[in-house]
Amino acid sequence: MTDRTLRLCVAALATAGLVVSGYLTWARYADVTIACSTGGCETVQGSSYATVAGIPVPVLGIVGYATLFATALFVLDLARALGAAVALGAFAFSAYLLFVQLALIDAVCDWCVVNDAIVTAVVPFAVLRLRPLVNDPARTGS
Repeated sequence: MTDRTLRLCVAALATAGLVVSGYLTWARYADVTIACSTGGCETVQGSSYATVAGIPVPVLGIVGYATLFATALFVLDLARALGAAVALGAFAFSAYLLFVQLALIDAVCDWCVVNDAIVTAVVPFAVLRLRPLVNDPARTGS
């Protein structure tokens, strides 16, 4: 798989993540009920775990996904390393939040599970970008 293909996959998944995080951020600040089939979304979103240092988790999602999208625009080694680091950090944070939902809050948010799936899907693409780009047409802009 070429770096160009990997970048397209990262960009597409980051866009999906931006949509989910954007919706949750909008719902929070517009003070509207989140569409939810499990009934746990409001419980999760209203918990003390829904913010980190006063910042709503969906806002952190926007920052993370925007960063992932931006790294997909570049072939630079720094962009590849940053993308992998953000993807792995987001995966670890999502795993922690899933544990919190299941073990501590005893409620599951549909949107959080969708986010977990997106983050899980983006990790292999971001990590594969770390491999050497020898003879990769994307390196030359093709």
